[in-house]
Amino acid sequence: MRRVKLDKIDQRILHDLQENGRTSNVELARRAGISAPPCLRRVRALERAGYLRGYHAELEPKALGFNVTVFALVGLASQAEFDLQAFELLVAGWPEVRECYMLAGETDFLLKVVAEDWDSYERFLTTRLTPAPNVTHVKSALSIRTSKLQPGVPIPLDGNGAS
Repeated sequence: MRRVKLDKIDQRILHDLQENGRTSNVELARRAGISAPPCLRRVRALERAGYLRGYHAELEPKALGFNVTVFALVGLASQAEFDLQAFELLVAGWPEVRECYMLAGETDFLLKVVAEDWDSYERFLTTRLTPAPNVTHVKSALSIRTSKLQPGVPIPLDGNGAS
């Protein structure tokens, strides 16, 4: 049921929900230039079609005691599909891993890991990640600061790719 092409109203709705998932249906409708009932129908259709994967609150890690963010570049001994899936399944059970990307090139996976402090990350690294099956090496890159954090994708609003 996925739509091939989104119209301007759909693009506006997606743009606004991506900017603020708590935007009310009435406000979404106003910004999209339609009334509330058809706006809600469009939002539900976008959800069913897979354009909207979910809604969440953006939390402040440091306020919750997670003062360290590390990007771990992980190499595996085998890149057979079974081994890749086994690693992904293992990582899915580690709450400190917030994002996991399979990569092409020298590194097989990039993990975004949060920890209370460097010692906590070191414990995770030495007791869970490095000894995990099929892991041959891990390179850690400590994040100093975040200068841009913009989840999602650019939604064009004027037809030229700009938002």
